[in-house]
Amino acid sequence: MKNASAGVYGERRFMLDELSLYQLAVAIPTNSGNFGVKAGYFGFSDYNESQMGLAYARKLGDKVDVGVQFNYNGVQISGYGNSSAINFEIGTIFHLTDRLHAGVHVYNPVGGKFGKNQEEKLASVYTAGFGYEASEKFFVSAEIEKEENQQVSVNAGMQYKFLPQLMARAGIATNTSNVYAGVGLFLRSFRLDVVASYHPQLGVTPGILLAYNFSKKDVE
Repeated sequence: MKNASAGVYGERRFMLDELSLYQLAVAIPTNSGNFGVKAGYFGFSDYNESQMGLAYARKLGDKVDVGVQFNYNGVQISGYGNSSAINFEIGTIFHLTDRLHAGVHVYNPVGGKFGKNQEEKLASVYTAGFGYEASEKFFVSAEIEKEENQQVSVNAGMQYKFLPQLMARAGIATNTSNVYAGVGLFLRSFRLDVVASYHPQLGVTPGILLAYNFSKKDVE
């Protein structure tokens, strides 16, 4: 990152108000590395999950980038009260060539337990994948994801930039049989994405993203 950025995202999973998801993220680059803040909310008044995260990342030379994020997680259930847990996640990107990149991400390897007796635990998730920039316009990626107590999922996607101001992307997640597609519009320092995913049994999930880059430069 070269400039500070902020973004908000919202989606309504399977067109249900009770499964609404909202996220906010802010990232600030400094000479000592990049800092980020993330906030999320999922659910409705009777049941909801919330998260606050603080992240730090930096380059280790020209070939390796590393980052870590610490999260505060909350769960609120009407009639049962609320509970919280703290966990962390860590990731690394390896720039194998100028166009080929590989990455590893680990979410909640230890800790992340809810309740007075620590009986409920956030799932651990391990991910490894790669991304290839075939050209300045076309990017393709694939990853293998293993969530605790779930089957292995292969997630793959591609992105194509038709114009400097317009791009489209599509992909699939095999574990849930979800397919998704989206379009992105760049206008000066703003970016607007409209996305949708489809599950064969549960239906459509629409989403929208609005991001702002605090650079004064327009899209080239």
